[in-house]
Amino acid sequence: MEALTLHRFHFAFTITYHYIFAQLTMGLALLIFVLKTMALRGDPVANQAVRFWAKILGVTFVMGVVTGIPMEFQFGTNWSRFSEAAGGVIGQTLAMEGVFAFFLESSFLYLLLYGERRLGQRGHWVVALLVFIGTWLSGFFIVCTNAWMQHPVGYEIAPDGTITLASLSALFTNPWAIPQYLHTMVGSVITGSFMMAAIGAFYVLRGEHVATARRFMSLAVVVGLIASVLAAMPTGDIQAGLIYKHQPVTFAAMEGHFHTEDGAGLVLIGQPNVPEMRLDNPIVLPRVLSFLTHQRWDATIVGLSDYDRHLWPDNIELLYYSYHVMAGLGTFFIGIMMLSAFYLWRRTLHERRWLLWILMLALPFPFIANTAGWMTAELGRQPWLIYGLMRTADGHSTQVSAGNVLFTLLGFMGLYVMLSALYFFLMTRIIAQGPESDSTGHQFEISAVPTQ
Repeated sequence: MEALTLHRFHFAFTITYHYIFAQLTMGLALLIFVLKTMALRGDPVANQAVRFWAKILGVTFVMGVVTGIPMEFQFGTNWSRFSEAAGGVIGQTLAMEGVFAFFLESSFLYLLLYGERRLGQRGHWVVALLVFIGTWLSGFFIVCTNAWMQHPVGYEIAPDGTITLASLSALFTNPWAIPQYLHTMVGSVITGSFMMAAIGAFYVLRGEHVATARRFMSLAVVVGLIASVLAAMPTGDIQAGLIYKHQPVTFAAMEGHFHTEDGAGLVLIGQPNVPEMRLDNPIVLPRVLSFLTHQRWDATIVGLSDYDRHLWPDNIELLYYSYHVMAGLGTFFIGIMMLSAFYLWRRTLHERRWLLWILMLALPFPFIANTAGWMTAELGRQPWLIYGLMRTADGHSTQVSAGNVLFTLLGFMGLYVMLSALYFFLMTRIIAQGPESDSTGHQFEISAVPTQ
């Protein structure tokens, strides 16, 4: 196997593993802040939920930090030519993420876990807000970095070929960045909501901690439904429009659209047959792709065959499946959350054991959907490392051999197996203990609606 392939797989593996924890941290931070707001308004059950979920957030945050640090080093070890050429740009956002966002969320996370009694309820609410801001600010800086690689703006090419930053404001107001950021954050909220709903369903099915579980499960269903809809429209739709405008060959590949066509259909299912330039066994909604893209049923969509082959993404099949897995699971999320919200509105969600089982077993799918979405973005950008400026083949470290990369990759895999076992142990321990009762041991009787 070539060194370049291993460099790419190495980074893909580490960032995929890291993002499992990052997306959960960002999603839970918002939900905990909402629960704390409910507690500040006089809901003691919501406050119990805050204490419980803060523990899960704390362990998940630590895992995110531990698995995120190696990626900073990989820019130098695996992608030295990319770092040498573009370090003046991406170094800005990565440094800000570490200096501002990381220290903000890590400092106040301690107070969220252990400072409630000293700070009082209002002070604890402020801490929950700052943790939420810190996690989402961290996501903003990282997304700005990736958005610049997808759609570089605000830069200059120096005489020695290095890329320098000409405008920091242009970097932060990159037209690619805001839609990508909103879509990414909505995806993290879906993950947090499904996680919270799944644990709540688990407790209700077992008849344990029912009052607290019903409270945070109700919140998770409402927030999860809103986030699932927003992921499709408008954030997903705007993101797709940006890809069509700035990376049209990527758009054609991820849609499985091989030939230019007026009134192009939207592919629901099908297997891309790249050598023969067609989809096998397709199920297509006629003219829908043209309408979604141009708001006209007969609009022309340019196919893959009309672009130079050297501009094509290098793994069209995986790009196509990643995009369709993400979109398909997103539709599933809307359906399951709409159904849950309906029974929540009827105040019978906790009695629908079949639906509670669905909520509990659906837990892995938001992680899969977010990973598939990330793969769509990264595979779609290929063969470019910085779109239109630097090819991936020109950015990796040529002095690091395939054998060296494979050695460290195997080491990371072994280390992450141990970290996974430790995380699983801690999570099951926290979940087995469950939400704590208040200091008086009072048992709460609640409805599915928060008290005012």
